[in-house]
Amino acid sequence: MSTVLAVDDDDTILFLVEQALRDVATKVVKARSGAEGLERVADSGVDVVLLDLNLPDSSGLDLLKQVRDHDRKIPVIVITAEAEAETAIEAMQLGAYDYVSKPVDFAALQDLTRRATRFRHLMKTPVALGVDGVSSADVFVGRSPAMLEVFKTIGRVASQRVPVLIRGESGSGKELVARAVYQHSDRADDSYMAINCAALPETLLESELFGHEKGAFTGADRKRIGKFEQASGGTLFLDEVGDMPPLVQAKVLRLLQEQKFERVGGNETIQTDVRIITATNRNLESMVEAGEFREDLLYRLNGVTIRIPPVRERRSDLEPLISHFLGRSVRAMSRLDIEGVGPDALSVLLKYDWPGNVRELESVVRQAVLNCNGPVIAAEHLPAEVRAGGSSTSGAGEEETARPLQEGLGGADRVEILPPSEGGAPVSFDLAALVAERLQSDSEDIYAEVIEAAERLLFNMTVAECEGNQSRVAQRLGITRAKVRDRIAQFNISVERKVVSDA
Repeated sequence: MSTVLAVDDDDTILFLVEQALRDVATKVVKARSGAEGLERVADSGVDVVLLDLNLPDSSGLDLLKQVRDHDRKIPVIVITAEAEAETAIEAMQLGAYDYVSKPVDFAALQDLTRRATRFRHLMKTPVALGVDGVSSADVFVGRSPAMLEVFKTIGRVASQRVPVLIRGESGSGKELVARAVYQHSDRADDSYMAINCAALPETLLESELFGHEKGAFTGADRKRIGKFEQASGGTLFLDEVGDMPPLVQAKVLRLLQEQKFERVGGNETIQTDVRIITATNRNLESMVEAGEFREDLLYRLNGVTIRIPPVRERRSDLEPLISHFLGRSVRAMSRLDIEGVGPDALSVLLKYDWPGNVRELESVVRQAVLNCNGPVIAAEHLPAEVRAGGSSTSGAGEEETARPLQEGLGGADRVEILPPSEGGAPVSFDLAALVAERLQSDSEDIYAEVIEAAERLLFNMTVAECEGNQSRVAQRLGITRAKVRDRIAQFNISVERKVVSDA
């Protein structure tokens, strides 16, 4: 939750904004003039600013510049009349986060404010390396030799103006490393933006990164400024870069070479100055050999590689990690009566292979806190798959079952998936319950977690329906076989027998 400042001389708009953001912001601060708005920015600890460009005492663009001069990390959403669209574009070029037109679509404004709040959190919350007990920071817990090497590499490359490629399995903490590089760089006072390349279709990803001109494609009813233009002077994090389509790969390569690009549907060459950090859990070299990823782009992205070890390679960090997540969970759930983890439960946790890595570990600890009915967490409070030993990513056998559908997601929805030909029970997936559970937790990665849950369900069901035929799976889903292989490996889906996900 956050503090949002709404600057508008229209009392009706201010009232409607306050009502619309009741479930989004902890507090809505109102200002009716530019001078009052600037005063509130200085005094109120504002996280997001909603700014009308037409103010009685000053230009909204001038106020935007003043807010940016005060704190370049505060996202500013400008509100403009439809006739002022070009002014809104100018505001975006001056560093505004986004804009909405009047009459205001308040549902869209809610979503935009949530994303701006997340944007503010990413830049504002420090990433502490190797230090626990820091409540105001996202903490990278670990003192193992492998993690110390990660910390040293971050220190070496943060201030260097070279692209950084972060490699690691799903859930290992790649996004935290990206933020740590940004926060220790000479661009830490400027913007930091993140895009998940796997979460958007090709056209939308291209538009999100490079922007588009009005009429560039169906639905492009206004000009849009892309992240490469918006983040100029700052840092852009491209997650899941291995899922970037070929057309976008070519445009990103040119940008890395020349720091120039054109918006979709436009001819104007735009100069930018953005540092790119990328991350992937895929083998890009194998993708290059298969013709699925550009070799020249790989060399450009791979200025420096930071490899995050999976949890199974840093077992000396397990106890500190468990302690850290236990502390966070008991505080978040007001279960301060829980004193610790019993020896039987600790033994189970230390033996488990953690294929979902740190994200899975955090979820398991949270579930144990929810299940615990006494002062000490016992083995019986742990999820069944953890007590059973789970599956190992380092050599899963034929008899092992597929990973639980909700791995790393709090166990809110448990699904059994059987091939339809064998008369399996209907599949149920309570998305609303899952989202509600994650919102009630202290997670700051809800989007990725929900997308992962949906993907896990989709691929389990489709692989079962197609009886393990990967070409057929790719055809049914409308994606490449390489992506099918990647997701089968990521979710540890068996393709030679019936598929069962049983939490």
